[in-house]
Amino acid sequence: MEEATSAPATVHYDYIIIGGGTSGCPLGATLSEASLVLVLERGGSPYGNPNITSISSFAATLSDDSPTSPSQRFVSEDGVINARPRVLGGGSALNAGFYSRASPSYVNEAGWDGTLVNQSYDWMEKKLVLEPPMLQWQSAVRDGLLEVGVQPYNGFTYDHINGTKVGGTIFDGDGDGHRHTAPYLLQYADPSRIRVYLHATVQRIVFRVEDVQPYKKSSSSSRSLKCKTRAYGVIVKDASRVTHTAYLNDGPRNEIILSAGALGSPQLLMLSGIGPADQLRVHGIDVVMDQPMVGQGMPVEISLVQVVGITEFGSYIETAGGLGFNYASAGMIHRAVDMLTSKAGLPLLPIEPSSNISSSVNNATIRAGVIVEKIMGPISTGHLELRSTNPDENPAVTFNYFEDPEDVQRCVEGMSTIMKSYNQTPSRSLPVQALINTMMSLPFNLRARHITGSISLEQFCIDTVMTIWHYHGGCQVDRGVDRDYKVLGVDALRVIDGSTFNHSPGTNPQATVMMLGRYMGERILHERLEGMKK
Repeated sequence: MEEATSAPATVHYDYIIIGGGTSGCPLGATLSEASLVLVLERGGSPYGNPNITSISSFAATLSDDSPTSPSQRFVSEDGVINARPRVLGGGSALNAGFYSRASPSYVNEAGWDGTLVNQSYDWMEKKLVLEPPMLQWQSAVRDGLLEVGVQPYNGFTYDHINGTKVGGTIFDGDGDGHRHTAPYLLQYADPSRIRVYLHATVQRIVFRVEDVQPYKKSSSSSRSLKCKTRAYGVIVKDASRVTHTAYLNDGPRNEIILSAGALGSPQLLMLSGIGPADQLRVHGIDVVMDQPMVGQGMPVEISLVQVVGITEFGSYIETAGGLGFNYASAGMIHRAVDMLTSKAGLPLLPIEPSSNISSSVNNATIRAGVIVEKIMGPISTGHLELRSTNPDENPAVTFNYFEDPEDVQRCVEGMSTIMKSYNQTPSRSLPVQALINTMMSLPFNLRARHITGSISLEQFCIDTVMTIWHYHGGCQVDRGVDRDYKVLGVDALRVIDGSTFNHSPGTNPQATVMMLGRYMGERILHERLEGMKK
């Protein structure tokens, strides 16, 4: 692991992985068992940063909007504050640490080999995952969920099954709760075969058109050459803005693999000329392949976590305790207002600018238990578009929260269960209605508030929606990539990350995104070794 400023001008590898995140680290570690691997991460190292490594600083990282922050903030076009990782380890370096496997039905629907899936989960869990301590708040919410019928109690388990359970965590139980991030999986790597460059921002993937074997035209006896597009390298800039080029070694099995996440992977495909042709031409990008579905189908969910209730009506009810939230972090919303003022017609929340909040409140820290609801799926989906040709700039993302009425209904049922559960909690200090009124008054997003939000759960869900960053879609299977995660119409290019998911796997995607890196690494290596035998 080293800074990209130390890299040669030109390098050659068997596999070039773009993104050293939740999927990129296990993928790189696996491929290094039998091939030369380059991992390019646009962010820095998570090590030595207490805001990343300590559970008590979870919120501090997300409220850091400095240019070097491991969290890159953006505001969706529908007015919800979001963040995307900019650090080795990706989301595993920023999230709340919850670990839960996908259900068997999800595995079957994805067409994965169940035995290899379980082996891949086991491989990760040995390095990363622990059983969390059950503190007072989590125990109270667990008991409340069971009391209102979210049954049975499944105890501590990684499995996704209906009822109430305690899931795994990537924080250990010693001292301040040390985070185990995806880079821990690089301990499995062969150090002589892998190189990880930090602050290495890929500008675009480069392609060439190759002639293949002649084929016979159906309309005549004449023969013609069939052409195919093949990825063969990437253009990279380091922290000093110096350009480097990484090429694939010669060989039919060598590949470039995008693991840049649900925003980064479709964005880089578009910047490289693969995406909706009309949109690419607007930005002066040469069209390599017209792929209208790249950047489409992007839902996002809500979550947080140690205890979870998995209901039968499509909501997951989760809790975390002891988190510290500085009220000053609400100022991030107001710093984002300028990004939206040019968007005609977007209703903004009428609240005081954070600079007018008294310093005593602004610097106060609330330590509280949190209950959140996550809508399964969801059914509502959005899309991503380029703002510019600068890969450092966030794309424009519209999630279309609660566009589908079924998502709203699931939210209402989940909120009703939360209210019943809260009323069973001995440590409650406020009535439910007071909490709802408080939530309606807090600046969690930039969406308009409606008076009916305090009395209508439907409106409450719509007005107070927030994200816990479970983005997926944008390069979905059968739309942007095939079942082997190869980009449609292009050779030597795959996407292996959460952007390929059609819906999120269970209560939290972290485990399955990491699993996919290991799983596909094993499959790719098997194909490589079988090809060498032939």
